[in-house]
Amino acid sequence: MKLIDTKNAPGAIGPYSQGFEVNGMVFTSGQIPVDPENGLVPEGIAAQAEQSCKNVSAILEEAGSGLAQVFKTTCFLADMGDFAAFNEVYAKYFTSKPARSCVAVKTLPKGVLCEIEAIAEKA
Repeated sequence: MKLIDTKNAPGAIGPYSQGFEVNGMVFTSGQIPVDPENGLVPEGIAAQAEQSCKNVSAILEEAGSGLAQVFKTTCFLADMGDFAAFNEVYAKYFTSKPARSCVAVKTLPKGVLCEIEAIAEKA
């Protein structure tokens, strides 16, 4: 196992890591919309989804992978009413259309609107 740690994505806010590489696969922790330089992205679902996607991408890149190698994501929304707007942003980043689960949850860390985690093949 190889720990993944990059300054291009926010550090963990609890007892976990940004991700791990195991047997040629990369597993990211769920990424919320925190800009690693400026903090929490307060805007609506589109801006928050955008930052969450960028954070996942940064972790994958640090591991020598990328969004094109993602084959599974799990997405969490604070409000399923944001599903369509979230999908518009998500589709720009995950163009290979990986397998996905998307669920609404009661709350997310720091009161954000979305969180994304991914599993990818190492490039």
